[in-house]
Amino acid sequence: MTNFYLNHMGIICTMGDSAESVANSLFRGDGSSMQPDESRLPNYLGNLGIVKGKLPELPDSLRAYHCRNNQLALAALEQIESEIGGLIERYGAGRVGVVMGTSTSGIDSGESYLSGKRDTGYNYRLQQQMAGLSSFVAKYLGVQGVRLTVSTACSSSANALASARRLLFTDICDAVVVGGVDSLCGMTIRGFHSLGALSAGRTNPFSVNRDGINLGEAGAIFVMTKEPGPVVLSGVAATSDAHHISAPDPEGRGAEACMRGALENASLDATDIDYLNLHGTGTPHNDSMEALAVERVFGSELPCSSTKPLTGHTLGAAGALEAAFCWLALQHDQLPPHQYDGQYDPEIVRLNLYQGCKAPGKLRYVMSNSFAFGGSNCSVILGSQR
Repeated sequence: MTNFYLNHMGIICTMGDSAESVANSLFRGDGSSMQPDESRLPNYLGNLGIVKGKLPELPDSLRAYHCRNNQLALAALEQIESEIGGLIERYGAGRVGVVMGTSTSGIDSGESYLSGKRDTGYNYRLQQQMAGLSSFVAKYLGVQGVRLTVSTACSSSANALASARRLLFTDICDAVVVGGVDSLCGMTIRGFHSLGALSAGRTNPFSVNRDGINLGEAGAIFVMTKEPGPVVLSGVAATSDAHHISAPDPEGRGAEACMRGALENASLDATDIDYLNLHGTGTPHNDSMEALAVERVFGSELPCSSTKPLTGHTLGAAGALEAAFCWLALQHDQLPPHQYDGQYDPEIVRLNLYQGCKAPGKLRYVMSNSFAFGGSNCSVILGSQR
């Protein structure tokens, strides 16, 4: 079977703006950057995973693409730009593709325009349309291969990894710049608030006291090629619950099929997986169904954790961001600890939530789950080649 490798990675989220800074907070379970921000929703005191600090400015030639979403993308791209340039020289611009996942794109720019800020040079097609993200990335890098934007809500950038692998498998591309970016916007925050899905404070996955999600923003972008490297995309699978527009199948049948499909795709057994990054949103329905599905596939001993208390749920970027956390775990042979109040819900099937009390040893394979509105599920398996 042909292997496809994730050889380079750029990342930005509330924990940091480089692989080193993010890993430092990730493996300490440091969620201190998650803070309330009432400017986003008056009188709302729940945590948000906002990227702090100044973001890079787009070059003058691409000012028409200016929006926070593309600035987050640029911050991640700058970390791997030289490696991408080398691939363009080696393969040619027409053989390098772009596949990005997003769910909000540049909606914040549209909100600013509609609120009366008409001097921002707002361009709906380039800033807010979903396709604007991959178009910006391709133009910034100077690549001319296939460009795709995947938008399947919270599984968007996990599915983008699957699409990128397909472009390599079918020999349409020799390299693919692939990942996900989502920026916070009023529509998202107010939308989840109207659903009653936001936590009143800090998200608390799998706790009896859990009361909803925290939201966040992030960008995580990989370079995927057939050239051997330290991390391989071993398997990926997608399923659809077809159950409800915003609620998962309560029995977790679609999630279970997705995890089993990824194992089959990777030609692995459940016992080969050393760690699972849970979707773990901290909502009542997600955590209960995910626990059921995970226990049926892996039993109750597999170390697992949700990283959303550290970053917020980054929606369309979550699949790539949490795959990046798995990428870092394989590079460092460390696992992100599960942060919650320690009061496991007795009504949920018991999982082995990793608390950082024991070093995991050398990691071989890790899995990440992404489950989205509409019942769109995607599970990704990464493997160490060290």
